[in-house]
Amino acid sequence: MHPLIKYFSSFAGFTSEEEKTILDSIIVKHFKKGDIVIKENDADDTTFFVVKGLVRQYKILEGNDLTINFFAENEWIISLNSFNENKTTDHFLICLEDTELITGNEESAQVLFKVFPRFETISRIVMEKTFSEKQKFLHAFQTDSPEQRYLNLVKNKPDILQRISQYYIASYLGITPESLSRIRKRMTTKKS
Repeated sequence: MHPLIKYFSSFAGFTSEEEKTILDSIIVKHFKKGDIVIKENDADDTTFFVVKGLVRQYKILEGNDLTINFFAENEWIISLNSFNENKTTDHFLICLEDTELITGNEESAQVLFKVFPRFETISRIVMEKTFSEKQKFLHAFQTDSPEQRYLNLVKNKPDILQRISQYYIASYLGITPESLSRIRKRMTTKKS
């Protein structure tokens, strides 16, 4: 089963005709490690589904490179302000590995909605899930200690920790690489 169909099937079953319609409508793009998918200030309402690979979302703020998020297999990359409000992006997307992405946009979504209306409900669920995950992260970032944020990352995205540099992980957690090293050392000491 195609990874995108498998993902959508976790919300609702599809007929073979619906699966074919979805698969016929997708565009698959391949990127090499280091390729930039989106640049800051691009006018782009594209959404991405990660089939294979790893993508880092970041922005440059006062000359500092700040990691916003990481996206791995079976995750959506949706720039909510670009997608819903037709604004330019405020971030970059860069591939940390060779990556395969399925792309979509508002126009292609509307076509699918007309063909089978319940796909609109599924899309809404995906958007709500994406928004909820972002809200949880922001809340945790404001209220949790750096160690707790790291533990949340270990719990929620354990499969990607070995695939990302410590510098990017520290940036994502809002701490220095040295602080991350101390946190990891404390955790190792606690396990012993």
